[in-house]
Amino acid sequence: MSLAYSYPKSRFEPAVLVDLNSRTERERLSRSALMGFFKLAASWQVRDDDARELLGGLSSSSYYDWKKNPDRVLEVDRITRVSYLLGIYKALHILYGDKLADEWVHLPNTNPVFAGRTPLAYMLAGGLIAMQTVRKLLDARRGGL
Repeated sequence: MSLAYSYPKSRFEPAVLVDLNSRTERERLSRSALMGFFKLAASWQVRDDDARELLGGLSSSSYYDWKKNPDRVLEVDRITRVSYLLGIYKALHILYGDKLADEWVHLPNTNPVFAGRTPLAYMLAGGLIAMQTVRKLLDARRGGL
């Protein structure tokens, strides 16, 4: 008789992770990711310079070309950035009404994470890691951790 501990059976099935190292997967996701990002940037009224920085420091000419023609394959870093930002957008719209959800990134925040800065300024300064932090913070607030 085995006395080893074991986890109880569960109906939980972990989600299958998308392999972003696969070019095929990135091809499948890139167009919709860019289109979602540009809609998010418009909803948040993000300046083009800031939008370029959120995408990882894109040149002006590339940014406007991508905006005009989103049919391209993004690198893992850029898809990850857009994923975090879209998750932030979704969490804000779950937590707050549409008006506040879209203004939230521009409002000074007293949470120690932001140290009085706006969430947008925090993400622009901290890049990918800051986006991940904001996403986790909002997911925790909505009970989705």
